[in-house]
Amino acid sequence: MTAKQTEFGLVMEASPGYTARLAREIEAMGFDYLLCPDTQNLAPDPYGQLNLAAAATSTLKLGTGVTNPITRDTAVTATAVTSLQQESGGRAICVIGRGDSSAEHIGVRNSTTAQLRAGVGQIRSYMRGDVIDRNGKKSALRWLNNEQVPPAPVDIACTGPKTIRMAVEAGDRISFAVGSAPERITWAMKTATDHLNAIGRSRDSISIGAFVNLVCDPDEQRAISIGRMIAGMVAHFAGMKNAPLDHLPPELKELARHMQSQYDMDRHAQEEAEHAGEVSDSFVDWFSICGPAEKCQSRLSQLIDLGLDHVYILGGSPVAHPHGERQAAMVEQARYFADGVLPALR
Repeated sequence: MTAKQTEFGLVMEASPGYTARLAREIEAMGFDYLLCPDTQNLAPDPYGQLNLAAAATSTLKLGTGVTNPITRDTAVTATAVTSLQQESGGRAICVIGRGDSSAEHIGVRNSTTAQLRAGVGQIRSYMRGDVIDRNGKKSALRWLNNEQVPPAPVDIACTGPKTIRMAVEAGDRISFAVGSAPERITWAMKTATDHLNAIGRSRDSISIGAFVNLVCDPDEQRAISIGRMIAGMVAHFAGMKNAPLDHLPPELKELARHMQSQYDMDRHAQEEAEHAGEVSDSFVDWFSICGPAEKCQSRLSQLIDLGLDHVYILGGSPVAHPHGERQAAMVEQARYFADGVLPALR
């Protein structure tokens, strides 16, 4: 029996004038996915850029990383994803979560786990061509012709135990957002597989993966510096969602708790955020994989051996501004990983 090959994706903000060209480069590097965040106040709109990327590529799978059921109505999301699915010839994916940063920036609450489940159900129904009830109104994507392409898969980003269990029930795929430490991936995987067994769903019926914050660079200190912002971001969300912190050393546990209340959402995913300066090198090294190719390969292999079917890399950029140049530098940073690590993991 042939072992299942792990898929690799890169998370990159869409950037007008850059996305299509960078998508072509990402495909040539050997990545399987490009995901663009759907966070309206912090990054350009993903869908137009993803459709341009579809025209510039032939094998790269394309999607949101992540969207949510709060800032876009589920009918709007289903239409956007299905349009991308048709434009790309069946290469779209809808990665969806609770919408923390997107909701925060327009002064509304992110979705509850129940709202996320309902949103996923509606999106999947719309993409199948079903007629569903929306506030007493029969609602469907009237333009949809499902004979062209099958519905895009829905991948649920999850951090806490309640959302992981829901995702196992409702998703085609699930992706943990718990950091890059083996202890945390082990916990998340056990939570997911225990619930799969409890509901009688086959492990082979669902792809289980993770967002992994990783910066590959020959200079380990430079890699840690680049990875500092993303480590703080992941720690903030991981601490909020009741994932265990018991296995953290005392000084790192305290910093993780601190990130729950002191994380600056106005500077979410930005290098100049004040909270980034509070993140120690040891914390970055625990929550992230930062360093030369040999270290990245060793650490990532440990996670894959825990059963991950796919890995979405949250990287970093040595360039903060302007926006498009930042994305170009991030892709160039990923090239070292693609050349030095990816072939060994295939």
